[in-house]
Amino acid sequence: MSGAAESQPPSSPKIDVDLTDCLLNHMDISVSEAEKRTNSALNIRESYTVYLIETRITDNGWELIEHGLGQIWRRYSEFEQLRQYMSSAYPWAVIPPLPEKKHSYPVHGLSTDTFDPDFVDRRRAGLENFLHRIAQHPSISRDSMFLTFLQQEEGWRNSIRDKGYVRIAEDKIKAINAIVRIKESDPDFESLRKYSHSIQGVFINLLRIRSRATLKVYNIHKLNAGYGKLFSEWSAIEKQMGDGLQQAGHFFDSIAANTETFVEEEEQIMDQIKEYLFYASSLEDICNKRDMIQLEIEQMVDLVRSKTAEKAKAAQGKFGVITRILGSVETEENKTQKVNQLDSKIKETEERIHQARESMAEYKDKATKDIEAFKRQQFPT
Repeated sequence: MSGAAESQPPSSPKIDVDLTDCLLNHMDISVSEAEKRTNSALNIRESYTVYLIETRITDNGWELIEHGLGQIWRRYSEFEQLRQYMSSAYPWAVIPPLPEKKHSYPVHGLSTDTFDPDFVDRRRAGLENFLHRIAQHPSISRDSMFLTFLQQEEGWRNSIRDKGYVRIAEDKIKAINAIVRIKESDPDFESLRKYSHSIQGVFINLLRIRSRATLKVYNIHKLNAGYGKLFSEWSAIEKQMGDGLQQAGHFFDSIAANTETFVEEEEQIMDQIKEYLFYASSLEDICNKRDMIQLEIEQMVDLVRSKTAEKAKAAQGKFGVITRILGSVETEENKTQKVNQLDSKIKETEERIHQARESMAEYKDKATKDIEAFKRQQFPT
């Protein structure tokens, strides 16, 4: 079994941080354009969207920035890699969420095409907010991989792959196992987990109800559109009531148009709700990563107990079942050697437990401070 130091996420880069400063104070960052591209390979046409990241330095004296102006095209998958890296490199931080890649909780009457111009533009705005919120963080905004993401187009994928941080699927499986198997929980993190679950439950229900309610609104839209067409056609064959019927048709047409506009504008509000939902998931991730460390500690404690019991039996001359069946003779020298090996293993594991508990204390301290800072933070809209 590997130790805590071997299996837990790599430690965060050591940076002397000015908690009053961040990258966004020295650089303007915008995702200004989105462009659809097509890649033809092996007679297969793949369409995808790229986003133009523009950066402009407002403080040339900031030592971490290399280029004054920059323009880089990035795919959504590269934003995903950046977030996965940040989540692994800074497990204690509230990592900002990405906008959704595909439509979730779709509504009737609106396109579900991921290349729909309105959807792409909302995603572009969400990606810009994502970069702003990372750039507002006093610690992670200084990360070299984030700065490279903004300033270096070629080779960034290989660089982040070489770092070995992008292993989010494996971490999620470990987190699920840790939640089920840990014996000792932390009241502070459990309180945060309950808060996260509560928030997620409220927003998921809200989105589901809104999806169902929009179906009724869409039906009203279709009904009014039908009435508008009916009265307009009726006015063409009526001589005395023609003007009145035509006005009634225009009235119903305007109601139908306003209903459609309302649903489209409401979608922007739903994007905010989804962002709150994803932020609640980020808070839960912090709890899960704490449980991963706790599970490793408990596994090592169990190992020490097992080896201690085995050492006591070896010291008393009690041998294993296989040894007795084979009739092997255990000499005093072999017994002493085995006891010494077990004692060395126990001491080594106890040292790893001590280091893991120190890491746990540091993790809790950083996570608590970052969560409190997150609660105080006001994001620009």
